[in-house]
Amino acid sequence: MSSTPSLRDLYNSPSSTWTFIPPPPPMQNASTPAAAPTASAMTSYQWTTRPAHNSIFDLSPSLDLSEPSSLDVPLLLRSLVASALLQYTSTALVMPLEVGKLLLQIQWIPRDAPALSSQVHEEEEEEEEPLSDSTNEDESYFADPAASIVKYPAPKPIDDQGYVIRTSILEDGTRPEYIIPVGSMNGTWDMVKRVAAFRGEGWLSLWKGLLTSCIHDVLFSNVQPLADSLMHSVFLSSVEGLYRPPLLLPVASHVITGFLLSPLDLVRTRLIAQSAMQRHRTYTGPFDALRQILAQEGGIRSIYFHPQLLIPTILDNGLRPLLHILMPTLIAPRLGFGSHVAPDTSPVAWAVAQVLGSVASLLITLPIETVRRRLQVQTRGTAKALRTCVETRPVPYNGVVDALWHIVTEERSDLPIKRRSKARRRQTELGKENDSNDPFAEKQDESRWLKNTGIGQLYRGMRMRLGVSVIVLLLTTFGGQQEVDGGWAEL
Repeated sequence: MSSTPSLRDLYNSPSSTWTFIPPPPPMQNASTPAAAPTASAMTSYQWTTRPAHNSIFDLSPSLDLSEPSSLDVPLLLRSLVASALLQYTSTALVMPLEVGKLLLQIQWIPRDAPALSSQVHEEEEEEEEPLSDSTNEDESYFADPAASIVKYPAPKPIDDQGYVIRTSILEDGTRPEYIIPVGSMNGTWDMVKRVAAFRGEGWLSLWKGLLTSCIHDVLFSNVQPLADSLMHSVFLSSVEGLYRPPLLLPVASHVITGFLLSPLDLVRTRLIAQSAMQRHRTYTGPFDALRQILAQEGGIRSIYFHPQLLIPTILDNGLRPLLHILMPTLIAPRLGFGSHVAPDTSPVAWAVAQVLGSVASLLITLPIETVRRRLQVQTRGTAKALRTCVETRPVPYNGVVDALWHIVTEERSDLPIKRRSKARRRQTELGKENDSNDPFAEKQDESRWLKNTGIGQLYRGMRMRLGVSVIVLLLTTFGGQQEVDGGWAEL
């Protein structure tokens, strides 16, 4: 009678340490019956002390606390290079749209653009022979009076050296070769295509000022939080019991950062606005632009404290964060979301309120940005006028209010401008065709309010901003991101 094996032979003493690798199965003798596999042998787990290794740029830090906590210079350099590449790539993706928007903002389109282009003068035809008695009085009575008048195009006005004076920005014959024809672009994308197709610019011109924009964005994203934390530590160190920090501190940090980086923004605007043609180019790069501006336009004091640069900088960098903070809190209760809407409790409702607030903020910030760009293009001191790739106002503005007034009162907004053909213009001038049958007649254009006001010039790039706001709303709604602006705030 065979005896039943005891369970004591299957007992294993528990280990006091973690087991990350399953132990090898114990050796069994041939005479010993095969025992049932243990639970530890059936299911084995391989534990890891950290996540999978990050092969992208090899930037994942080590979590081994036994290693010395010294500065890892190679890791720091790799991190800086990776961050610079990512920032440069993201800036390069949106740079064509930024170039198109800026060129639309600085483009000058006067209200009387077609004026002086269709002037004619009349000369009476000399009579070669005197009237005779045999002249038929009936034929002379019914003759067309305009048949004896010959109309010639008016001679072009010339200067003292004999060169033709440019009297209209729509005249192609007197337009400089480095200026893109005016009136053919109605939006940012149209300007992008026009710059790429223009002979004096090309595709590479869509990335003018890329390095300066990248440096400006990197410095702004690092200096502004530093200034904000410094101001909080100074002004709120002795204040206790505050649920929310004061509104003035983040606005002040943006103003200070924008003021410190205003020379870079000025250089970026000049590089984008100037012509890409070699013989008409003023600056060869950002360092050359900064050197010439400092040497010819008053130095450090003028580049920071000139009223035409200081006031727009404060307004532009102050109104943006102020409206960004205030508008969602003002719009959310009026949409029925309640007075206590927050991004952590109601992310979708907060995203909708923030996008609507950003759209409403554009009605105030876009005119200030347009005026700032136009004042940045103007040269000062002993510097020569910048040869821009689009039409700019020949007479400089005197300040923010003067620029706003002249843009509204002397410019037109009905883009693209429809040009009449020579045959239609000649028929209209001779009176052979009724103006009501001419769809391109100026009388019909004068009835359009956009032709008589320059308000549309203050909101160039509005549709692009609206499109970006819709994209941000969709990303926030379906992506679950709480940060609405992300990398789209610069657009």
